[in-house]
Amino acid sequence: MKKLIEYVARALAEKPDEVVVEEEHDGDRIVLHLYVAEEDKGRVIGRDGRCANALRSLLHVAAVRAGVRATLSIE
Repeated sequence: MKKLIEYVARALAEKPDEVVVEEEHDGDRIVLHLYVAEEDKGRVIGRDGRCANALRSLLHVAAVRAGVRATLSIE
């Protein structure tokens, strides 16, 4: 799941080298923290949050297939 989010975020960002995804395990839940360059935040979040919602949807599908719960936090 971490690699999936990192791959898509790098494709969206103008500075893909500054994309970092950290994985945190919180009991039965996985929290992914996505860090991008300040000027790429708008691209990753998207207009009205469409890109962010798409990333969260992809993460949800991957989490269901893996049998875990996961959330995405864009920092």
